[in-house]
Amino acid sequence: MPLPAMHPAFHDIAKRVNNWGRWGSDDEIGTLNLITDEVVRQAATEVRSGHRVPLCLPLKEDGVQTGLIPGRVNPLHAMVQINQEIFGPGTVACSDDAVTMGLQAATHWDALTHVSHSGVLYNGRPADTITAHGGARFSGIDKARHIVSRGVLLDVARAHGTDRLDGSYAVTPEDLEAAEELAGTRVRAGDIVLVRTGQIQAYLAGDKHAYGYPSPGLSIRTPEWFHARDVAAVANDTLTFEIFPPEIEDLWLPVHALDLVEMGMLQGQNWNLEKLSTACGEAGRYTFLLSAMPEPFVGATGTPVAPVAIL
Repeated sequence: MPLPAMHPAFHDIAKRVNNWGRWGSDDEIGTLNLITDEVVRQAATEVRSGHRVPLCLPLKEDGVQTGLIPGRVNPLHAMVQINQEIFGPGTVACSDDAVTMGLQAATHWDALTHVSHSGVLYNGRPADTITAHGGARFSGIDKARHIVSRGVLLDVARAHGTDRLDGSYAVTPEDLEAAEELAGTRVRAGDIVLVRTGQIQAYLAGDKHAYGYPSPGLSIRTPEWFHARDVAAVANDTLTFEIFPPEIEDLWLPVHALDLVEMGMLQGQNWNLEKLSTACGEAGRYTFLLSAMPEPFVGATGTPVAPVAIL
């Protein structure tokens, strides 16, 4: 018998991680409230060598999307003018571009409105406040105006002594703690956690289908760990963020719902953590200043991001 849409295990966890009202009934940014001025000031002290590591995938037509998710198209780039002397003959010539793409097509942040469950969004707002013409009335990605904090790489693959986790592997709180021990640090309030599985190696090797399915990812048990540590946001190197297919049969995207709806915690996908893993291993430290500013599309439920780790 198929399980109901939201399994009792989901509701049990939801009660324990729920942040509705924690920052007031009008709050629209959830755990980003944990990134205070003091947190950012402390994060700035992580910069020692100044070495910068980009974490985004190139925006290109042959991107990670396979057509599985309707409308989530890879970037379609077009030139709208080429060396055009728009102010008359002999004047400076201009070239301009235009792009059509799904905002969650490549390296991105999910806004808190990216998913709903049981008809509600973060902070108990009705899901029907998202409309075709207006987008998200509350908690659109434009409300997440600045995302800069201490980043912590939890290199779960390396902690397992492998380059890439198996496609059926669910990352548990115990795995996060093992990676934390490897990193020689403790995740603290306001941190942005990056979880490396090594899965993106499949895409980088040219196999986008193997990248998407089956995929390791975060277990339904991990939101409680992030909640206990007061993590501000989490991103990883997979297409679906959580393990796919799901741990519990017919319970689709429960980690999305727990993180975004219940906890109000932004999550990111398709982050390329390979060079960061190498850099952190060579430096012997896994903390850094992370800049991951969202593109402020008003009312959008996600946004492309070009994050940079500064060691």
